[in-house]
Amino acid sequence: MDTVFDFLNNPDYDLVGAFWTTIQLTFWSAIGSLIWGTLLAGMRVSPVPLMRAFGTTYVNIFRNTPLTVVILFTSLGLSSTLGIQLASSSSPTSLADNSFRLAILGFIVYTSTFVCESLRAGINTVPVGQAEAARALGLSFTQVLRLIVLPQAFRSVIAPLANVLIALLKNTTVAAVIGVGEAALLMSTMIENESDSLFLVFALFAVIFAALVLPLGLLLGWVAKKVEVKR
Repeated sequence: MDTVFDFLNNPDYDLVGAFWTTIQLTFWSAIGSLIWGTLLAGMRVSPVPLMRAFGTTYVNIFRNTPLTVVILFTSLGLSSTLGIQLASSSSPTSLADNSFRLAILGFIVYTSTFVCESLRAGINTVPVGQAEAARALGLSFTQVLRLIVLPQAFRSVIAPLANVLIALLKNTTVAAVIGVGEAALLMSTMIENESDSLFLVFALFAVIFAALVLPLGLLLGWVAKKVEVKR
C-alpha cells in the first residue's frame, strides 16, 4: 500500500491544506450566500416595485450565468481590469489571499440566487393570513418578514438549502481556474506529474469529497426533519 501511494510523500502535495482551503471556501461562501440570498428574497417579495425589480433582475441574470464566467469576472474583471484588491498588497501572500477572497465573492454572487429562490418558495408556504394579521397589529413589512415569515420559511426549506450547500461544496472546484490552491488545483497538478497513477489520484479525491459531502447531507437531512413546520 505504501508503494502504491508513494506519490503522496511528495512535500509539494499538501492534500490536507488543499481540502482545508476547500472547506474554508465553502464555509465563508455559505455564510455570505445565506445573508445576501435572504436579502434578495426579501426584495423579491417587497411591496416596493424598485426593490422587486432589482431582486428579480439580479436573480435571473446571475442564476443563468455559468459559475466559471462569474469566477473569471471577479478575477479578470474586478482585480486585473479595475484593480480592486481584497487583500493587503504588503502581505507576502497577498496574491493568494486576493484570489481566495475574490473566489468567495464570486461564489456568493452566484449561490445567493439559489438561496433566494429556495427561501422565496418557503415564504410562499407561510399562510397569507398570518402576515395580514401582523400588519393589522401595526407591524411594518420588515418586522413581519423578520418575526413572522422568515422563521417559518427557513424551517420549511432546510432540505433545499442543504442541497444548495452541497452543490456549493462541489462547485468550489471552479476556484482552481483563478489559481486558488484548493483540492481541484492540487488534483490537476498531481494528474500532470503522476501519469502512472491517474486512477489512484481520481479515486483518492473522489473518496475524500464523498467523505465531506455524505455526512453533511445526512446531518442537514436530520436537521430538516427535526425542525420542519407541521401544517
